[in-house]
Amino acid sequence: MNPSDIKPPFTRESALAKVKAAENAWNSRDPKRVSLAYSPNSQWRNRDQFFTGREAIVKFLTDKWNRELDYRLYKELWAFTDNHIGVRFEYEWHDADGQWFRTHGNELWEFDEDGLMAKRDMSANDIPIDASERRYVDHVEMA
Repeated sequence: MNPSDIKPPFTRESALAKVKAAENAWNSRDPKRVSLAYSPNSQWRNRDQFFTGREAIVKFLTDKWNRELDYRLYKELWAFTDNHIGVRFEYEWHDADGQWFRTHGNELWEFDEDGLMAKRDMSANDIPIDASERRYVDHVEMA
């Protein structure tokens, strides 16, 4: 299923496909590619940051992946309704000093009629880990 063809109202199959498409896009670490899944005026809350629009998304993701090195993400569908999806996620990354982290969190997504994400609300916590504790070393599927 092509990600651009996945539009509300969601079924279990299409919600799972939307989550997998998001995981694959984010694992590309390509801010412009990722931003195309969001509406031009998409509203974001990412932890304590609030911003709107694709330009802000590209800037945010560029800054993020300049800090969060060797980023690897896993997303899991938790719930869905007509145009909403809830996910839990974990991702691993390291900082410039080589300290590894696992980030645990939840996202609430709201989609417009074209299947673009109009709202994204994210909460997360970062836990320092040893490199030997990594779970997602080989967990990358890129479309």
